[in-house]
Amino acid sequence: MSQLVELTMYQISQLFLLPTLALITALFLYAFWVLGEFAVLAWRRRSGNGRFLLNHFRSQPTLSDDQLDLLAHKALENPRIASRVTPMLGLVATMIPMGPALKSLSDGNLAEVSHNLTIAFAAVILALIAASITYWVVNVRRRWLAEEILEIQALRGAHA
Repeated sequence: MSQLVELTMYQISQLFLLPTLALITALFLYAFWVLGEFAVLAWRRRSGNGRFLLNHFRSQPTLSDDQLDLLAHKALENPRIASRVTPMLGLVATMIPMGPALKSLSDGNLAEVSHNLTIAFAAVILALIAASITYWVVNVRRRWLAEEILEIQALRGAHA
């Protein structure tokens, strides 16, 4: 009975390798998309534009602080989730091929061990690169949004 449970768990875990690798690939590409958006936003901010919350406030001056905070959270939600989920997927994609690699090692099939370890390490490297990019972008953008909230509060104080 115990062997059946173990074999079933092993087989189920193997089913997740390709979807996990596909998600890591998508998140890796997404990280560079986010980096491109960030570069464009940074360029626009230097020319005096590209202030997301300030633009919303100017078009809707009745927005409350809570509404502005919600807009800021929404603006950062996807890259923030990507920065948190990608390393977890990297770990999953590292661990899944380890089972077959260890089995191949016990069978003396070093070529298969090498193949599985290559998948494991490539996946974790791409995942960590993607997570690093999105983490950095989220933190800089969070600071920018906090600066904009201070500017909005100053504008409100000047009009009061």
